[in-house]
Amino acid sequence: MHILIVEDEPKIRDVLIAYFEKEGWKTDYTSNGIEAVQKFDYHQHDLIILDLMLEGLPGEEVCARIREKSNVPIIMVTSKSREIDTINGLNLGADDYIVKPFRAKELIARIYALFRRIAPVKRDNNEEKIIRFYGGKLVVDTEAREVMTDGRLAPLTATEFKLLSVLIRKPGKVYSRADLSYTVQGYRFQGDGRAIDAHVKNLRKKIEPDPSNPLYIVTVVGTGYKFSMQPDEPER
Repeated sequence: MHILIVEDEPKIRDVLIAYFEKEGWKTDYTSNGIEAVQKFDYHQHDLIILDLMLEGLPGEEVCARIREKSNVPIIMVTSKSREIDTINGLNLGADDYIVKPFRAKELIARIYALFRRIAPVKRDNNEEKIIRFYGGKLVVDTEAREVMTDGRLAPLTATEFKLLSVLIRKPGKVYSRADLSYTVQGYRFQGDGRAIDAHVKNLRKKIEPDPSNPLYIVTVVGTGYKFSMQPDEPER
């Protein structure tokens, strides 16, 4: 795995490089936001560790620019500890967010959890590889990990795809935010669940005909979310 570390604090950067190399991962680094975008364009890294307070270009803008062209996993690392900062980062398309100070081992654990989300979803023998909803307007290919809406590819991040795959597996089942956080992100959620709300918001923007009036992912007030639509009959 090739990781791009975008971090302006040399001590943190050097610690991360040392730990990542122990895991057998190749690393690249920069402290400049503009250079980060350029490096990613050239190398197409497998993961980006992204600080927000950078020279040249803020981390939020780096994330937004990369999301315009790629769904590469992004973990934001920052000293901004307010929950609104976390939500803003996730709304830009980050897969995860960790606040300084943190332990390198915790970040590594989150990386492994993130890549478990990317791993192919195991299907039962009787489970369809391609699942269609709403007369084929929404198509989920569980093997290729692709989603089509009205014939167009929806550019979901790894977290968004895992969230959708969990919800469609049991249409009508109500999931709490805590359940979704654990199932999707791989660890117990902290806070009031707004991180999951941010991922749902991003997912709705990409698959819903009208995100302000969701057709597929419905909010259950006081509880969480459910996927409201049963799949189409399989094609034979």
